[in-house]
Amino acid sequence: MSGEIYCDAEAGSELRRVPGATMVACVIAGVGILAALTIWRRLDAHPAEPLLGLDITIGVLSCVLSPVVLWRPVGGALGLTVLAALSPVATPAATMGALQVARRRGFPVAAAVATAGIAAHAVQGAWQPNGGISFGWWLVLITIAYGALVGWGALAQSRRAVITSLRERARRAEAEQGRRVAEARMLERDRIAREMHDVLAHRLSLLATYAGALEYRPDSPPEQLSRAAGVIRTGVHQALGELREVINLLRDEDHDSGERPQPGLADLPRLIEESRDAGEQVLLSDKVTDPATLPAAAARTAYRVVQEGLTNARKHAAGRPVQVVLEGRPGDRLTIDMRNPLRGVEIALPITPGTGTGLVGLTERVRLAGGRLDHEVTAGDEFHLRAWLPWPA
Repeated sequence: MSGEIYCDAEAGSELRRVPGATMVACVIAGVGILAALTIWRRLDAHPAEPLLGLDITIGVLSCVLSPVVLWRPVGGALGLTVLAALSPVATPAATMGALQVARRRGFPVAAAVATAGIAAHAVQGAWQPNGGISFGWWLVLITIAYGALVGWGALAQSRRAVITSLRERARRAEAEQGRRVAEARMLERDRIAREMHDVLAHRLSLLATYAGALEYRPDSPPEQLSRAAGVIRTGVHQALGELREVINLLRDEDHDSGERPQPGLADLPRLIEESRDAGEQVLLSDKVTDPATLPAAAARTAYRVVQEGLTNARKHAAGRPVQVVLEGRPGDRLTIDMRNPLRGVEIALPITPGTGTGLVGLTERVRLAGGRLDHEVTAGDEFHLRAWLPWPA
């Protein structure tokens, strides 16, 4: 169990350490034991120690001041350093203070405290010589010890900084990964929603065409009226189901719709047949070589281009023939050319309203697939839609 807790600094974002009761007790006990051992060793060497009272007083003061280094490392270490100049009993506490400063303060501060400690022990060795070793060697050993303490503290500080940096990087990487996953999910949901929107728009335009036929030809044979009504009923159910899926997908972030089967070039005959059943005149010229080798993304985009073109023709030029030309081969590109006249005969079927953004989205879809889409109204009042998609060998 850790003996330290953390609280916010008064004005900054830096966290300051607040020692717990367990750590304070351990520090006092450790310093007290070392001070007692030092006094015992001095009494063993000099039974009639004249400075015994001073040593005991310094030992008690060291125990009292030692916890201060946990709150105020520099002030506590300097106070213990002053006591070390008076008696070797304070040496363990003074060196502990120097180590705390080296671990928690910058190198210049730690070096200054270590220099003060060396000076204090020089004073101590001058008026209380350590028997068995010369003053010069005593000073060298003290200097080496303080240098080791400063190096140890600096190493611990660097290690702590590296660990903190790694933890921060790991936290940021985790947050970034979470953001990327969320973005990927959002993009996938949007992609599926766009696909379903295109299908829904196409289906609704077919329903509008059938409903218009019923309105304008109420005298049709009962069989045809029944068939048209059945197509409308089935289409409405399908459209409602697809609309429900779109709403659920956009509303529920955890909704997993799965990967819906996406249509491609092989589904174009069915699409055109549906349009013809709705009364649209579609002339298809398929000059595609080896369509099975077309990448799935390009095949799906090609299907959407033809679907959007037929839907627009049904909305804005109902009753007019639509010419669809597909041409391409591996190693070259796939070209989709669609034309339909805008005027020339009386329009017999109602024109369904549109949002005006279908071609904008389709252009972006083709661009993302690596191709290009152009559309224009020619001088002969003919709407011309042309797209090409890359087809690697």
